[in-house]
Amino acid sequence: MSNQLDNNNEMPAEIDFSGTQRGRLFREGTVLRLPVYLDGEIQSYLGARADAKGISFDRLVNDLLKKDIELIEALR
Repeated sequence: MSNQLDNNNEMPAEIDFSGTQRGRLFREGTVLRLPVYLDGEIQSYLGARADAKGISFDRLVNDLLKKDIELIEALR
């Protein structure tokens, strides 16, 4: 059984979705939270800053991004 796609980028024939139900896992109002991948040195630096401030890593990153957005909007 090969899982390689053909030249048309179509699903391989051996993958059978005939017994599935479309939208079965869909939940109205669900918020998608995207993963963000940081360079190792940036993550280490920000992690140390968050620890020094006694706040969570995600709060520090969100605070920094909010400040950047404020600066961008102020320049408009």
